[in-house]
Amino acid sequence: MTKKIKVALAGLGFGAEFVPIYKHHPMVEDIAIVDGNEDVLKETGDKFSITHRYTDIAEVLQSDAWDAVHLVTPIQYHAPQSIEVLNAGKHCACTIPMGLSLQELRDVVAAQRASGKNYMMMETAVYTREYLMVKEMYEKGEFGRIQFLRGAHYQDMDGWPDYWKGFPPLMHPTHAIAPLLDLIGKRPVKVSCLGSGSMREELVRQYNNPFPVESALFQLENSDVALELTRTMFHTARDYSECFNVYGEKATFEWQQLEHERPVIFRMGEMDGSRGRPFTVERVTAPDRQGLLPEAIRRFTQKGVYDETNEHLSFIQGGGHGGSHPHLVHEFVSSIVEGREPGIGAITAANWTAAGICAHQSAMNGGIPVDIPAFE
Repeated sequence: MTKKIKVALAGLGFGAEFVPIYKHHPMVEDIAIVDGNEDVLKETGDKFSITHRYTDIAEVLQSDAWDAVHLVTPIQYHAPQSIEVLNAGKHCACTIPMGLSLQELRDVVAAQRASGKNYMMMETAVYTREYLMVKEMYEKGEFGRIQFLRGAHYQDMDGWPDYWKGFPPLMHPTHAIAPLLDLIGKRPVKVSCLGSGSMREELVRQYNNPFPVESALFQLENSDVALELTRTMFHTARDYSECFNVYGEKATFEWQQLEHERPVIFRMGEMDGSRGRPFTVERVTAPDRQGLLPEAIRRFTQKGVYDETNEHLSFIQGGGHGGSHPHLVHEFVSSIVEGREPGIGAITAANWTAAGICAHQSAMNGGIPVDIPAFE
């Protein structure tokens, strides 16, 4: 393909990881960077030889020079800025969550429809090497009939930027729920969720959220499969993990307990006269799917822009969130060039994000079931 686009990347904390991926992508003609911190802007621009630098995203939106904007900004700005980008007639990629309320989700969906431009939520979990392996197993029928799904995201958020203080756990759900919903292609329609534990008062104030842990059970549309989801953010002694488990009649995939370990696949055998069927247990290594990417950006599944002293948690999983970052960039860019819906478009993003917002509503009301609205 000869068509190329010009992309502006806004937010250079974690967002700096994506700069060289865009710069080397064969369908990207030029890249700009945006950050309100001039020192960060200069450091990143000098490091990657980026000429176009902005301290205010409004300058990008007012310019005809840029076709798309990738937002890696604080969570409270995701929905408002996505709407501004779309209303400016530009394609929008945005890190998670899509928004902080059902109304914000509706507003982003409406802006996407009105603009006719692409919106993609940059959820890493459906592009990790582990998920791509499990998806291939599922499509080949190796799991047989799916019986149960379980996801979890354990992370201690003390010491993170102030906007995370006391954040309701399941309002940031998609690292754990997205791979499960994407796998079987079902929408969550109802949820019952319980909050658990207690937090120090300073963490409760900002969001009026008393729970360091939330655990939910989801009913899926036109499905006999239940989905369980747990998220921890504070006061819980557990190492970092974004994980999912798939329980099938013929095979089961379970995420490893510790990140340096390997996931496990259980395979059920035939009845042999003993109590219960025999099964095999295998530790597996998910293959890297660099072959799905243009050659120029394949190396970024294994190595990011950060050096060995960087402690950003995404790199615990190798190359940034299980090698997903170049896959996300490639899907966003190629969907624009090819004139098609991106892999995680506005409707899908809203359905996945709404599941967590409604789960928190249930937790705040003692576990009363909450209907999850459909974005269609």
